[in-house]
Amino acid sequence: MAGMKVWYDREGDVLEVTFEEAAAAMEEIEEDVFERRTTDGRIIGFMVLNFSRHNRDPLTLPLTVTAKAVSP
Repeated sequence: MAGMKVWYDREGDVLEVTFEEAAAAMEEIEEDVFERRTTDGRIIGFMVLNFSRHNRDPLTLPLTVTAKAVSP
C-alpha cells in the first residue's frame, strides 16, 4: 500500500482522496459527494465536487473506513 493520496484541482474545484489504488466505481452518496467503492464493497476513496462551496460549512462524509491487515 502506497498510502493515502490527496488531490485538489483548483480550477475544477474538486477534492479527491484515495486510500488504495484498485478498480472501483464512483457513486454519489450526497450532493457533490462521491465514494469510490470496489466490487467487494470496500470504500477506497471519495471525491467532493464544488469543494470550496463546502469549505465554510461543516462537511460530513458518511463513510466508514476499516483498517486493512498487512502481512509482515
